[in-house]
Amino acid sequence: MSRLTKRAAANREIAAKYQEPQSIENAVKALKSFRGPKFDQSVEACVHLNIDPRQADQQLRGSISMPNGVGRTSRVICFCQEDKVSDAKAAGAIEAGADDLVEKISGGWMDFDVAIASPDMMRSVSKLGRALGPKGLMPSPKAGTVTPDVVKAVKEYSAGKLEYRNDDGGNIHCIVGKMSFSEEDLVQNLSFFIETIEKIKPPSSKGHYIKKFVVSGTMTPGIQITL
Repeated sequence: MSRLTKRAAANREIAAKYQEPQSIENAVKALKSFRGPKFDQSVEACVHLNIDPRQADQQLRGSISMPNGVGRTSRVICFCQEDKVSDAKAAGAIEAGADDLVEKISGGWMDFDVAIASPDMMRSVSKLGRALGPKGLMPSPKAGTVTPDVVKAVKEYSAGKLEYRNDDGGNIHCIVGKMSFSEEDLVQNLSFFIETIEKIKPPSSKGHYIKKFVVSGTMTPGIQITL
């Protein structure tokens, strides 16, 4: 049987003090009291929702820009017409183009995190379904990655805008910042995240919508937040 490291043992003792759900402010304080590794941990929020992911109208997907960012950037590409290429690259796209970009990806190039596309490019981009779909990189109107204003989308996603979607268990996971963020910034991001989740409640979801709300660091125990 493996033994706990000193850090894990210390964090278990701290977590034992927070068995009951906490306010967002107290949860952030608890999170910062844990002993962490040398790297700057991501802070992740997870909500368990009273939805049925098997029902099409209860499948939740979208994008979110945290008020204080999330402490990281994304490598963004943009499928657009020639007249938008320069503007897209100026906004932060590492690559932009039309059929030439489709051909480049068809050849195996996949060094990017987010793909943005204008609606008129989707006929060409759809050819990449087998390459982009399994990796979750296919542009989608629901996620805001298919949009007429590709320059704005590139700028937002390059700055850390995130896509979210529920899993098969009805959970939504989302990074809300870094452990190095101030308590105030993390509280604001967490509050904004839960407000966003509340706004997208499906009309067909009955009863208590948000069952559980937990925040944790990359290598810390989770702290449950009261709603």
